[in-house]
Amino acid sequence: MIVHLKNLSSSELIAIFTGKITNWHQLGGPDIPVTLINRSQGSGTRVTFEKYGLNGHESAVAQEQDSSGTVRQIVATTPGAISYVSFGYVNQSVQPVSINGVKPTEQNVTHNRWRIWSYEHIYTKGTPRGLTAKFLHYLKNDHIQTTLFNKLGYISVKDMHYQRTWQGKVSKGSGES
Repeated sequence: MIVHLKNLSSSELIAIFTGKITNWHQLGGPDIPVTLINRSQGSGTRVTFEKYGLNGHESAVAQEQDSSGTVRQIVATTPGAISYVSFGYVNQSVQPVSINGVKPTEQNVTHNRWRIWSYEHIYTKGTPRGLTAKFLHYLKNDHIQTTLFNKLGYISVKDMHYQRTWQGKVSKGSGES
């Protein structure tokens, strides 16, 4: 979540993204319109945001962007803009917003206090063999998990204290399987 405020409640977030709140003065902010910027339909970032950030509500019709980098740039340069990106795209040009007082930090994700997160799931047909097995081993390698994944803004599954199934069920335990 990136916006020009520091904290929103879950209900305020839903009201903003479903179009019920259309001006920041409705939340005690300046008298400027809310400008929603969505990721494209089908984007994993958007699916995760709508499922866990909006509790299954669909975002109102608004400008859509294919790239999180473009989303960040628009929010950084547009008064009243709000959107969502993955951690790897947050920099000093935008202000991450807390939800219900919980900051979007790696520690809050790994302990499931920040609820807007998901895994990348990889499936194979049958038992992986050959190059497929080697590729999966490569992805789970400690060096890759702690260097490349972190560089790309991802949290290693080895650091997770909770896991989430593709259906959305969360339970305590490592995300590694």
